[in-house]
Amino acid sequence: MNRKEFIVKTCGACLGAAAISGLLSSCAATQFTTGQLTKDGLLIDTKEFETKEKGKYRLYIVVRNDELLYPVCVYRFSENDYAALWMQCAHQGAELNVAGEYLQCPAHGSEYNSMGKVTNGPADRDLRTFPVTVNNHQLFIDLRKV
Repeated sequence: MNRKEFIVKTCGACLGAAAISGLLSSCAATQFTTGQLTKDGLLIDTKEFETKEKGKYRLYIVVRNDELLYPVCVYRFSENDYAALWMQCAHQGAELNVAGEYLQCPAHGSEYNSMGKVTNGPADRDLRTFPVTVNNHQLFIDLRKV
C-alpha cells in the first residue's frame, strides 16, 4: 500500500466513525414528547427530562404536537428554571434543528443559544420565547403569544 492509499483509507475510516458516532449520540440525546395542549398552552411532566441515570437530566426536550405549526424546544437549567423556544427561524421561517446548547437553521445557518438569542446570522432577531411556570412537577408553557 502506498502513502496515498494509506491516507485515504485511514482518514476515510476515521471520518466515517466520527460521523456515525455523532449521529447516534445526537439521536439518543433528543427526547421528543407531544405534551398536553390546553386552551392557553402546553403541559409537560418534568419527568420528561429525567434520564435512566439517577440524578441526571436531559438538557432539553422537543415538544412536537400536531396542533402546533412548529415544535417547541424546552431547555432545563435547574429544577425551577426552564426556557421554551419556538423552533421557527427568525430569518426566513425554516424549522430549526437542536444540538446541545444551540439551535441551528438548516436553510441558511443562523444559530441561536439555549435562551433563543441569535449567536450567528443571517438572522437578526432572537427566537420567540414563551413563559414557563412549574407547578407540582408539571411545566406550563404559555403559548398565548404565538
